[in-house]
Amino acid sequence: MSIELRSEEGQGGVVTVHIEGEIDMSTSPKVREFLTPLFEKNRKAIVVDLSGVPYIDSSGIATLVEGLQWSHSSKNKFRLVGLTPTVKDVFEIARLLSVFEVFDSREEAL
Repeated sequence: MSIELRSEEGQGGVVTVHIEGEIDMSTSPKVREFLTPLFEKNRKAIVVDLSGVPYIDSSGIATLVEGLQWSHSSKNKFRLVGLTPTVKDVFEIARLLSVFEVFDSREEAL
């Protein structure tokens, strides 16, 4: 799994985190470790691009729910983009599509 930070300073403090690979019990701590410091700065939004994620398990979902909770306490927007069909199914089953701000593309999220 790889995680890349794309800073969009021209977009008013929006950062995009692009994740490639499966988010599961062995990789979700890496995602959490990467996301945590992003909430320490005042940003307009943190956008997580999941277009490169073919699979996510409950630990990955829990990590993203933590991100959503951090966003509420830090006043940063937290948006998800590019959910693959398999990942979107997991969010639907967990009834989280209405909890998260989910967009088809990064451009829509901005």
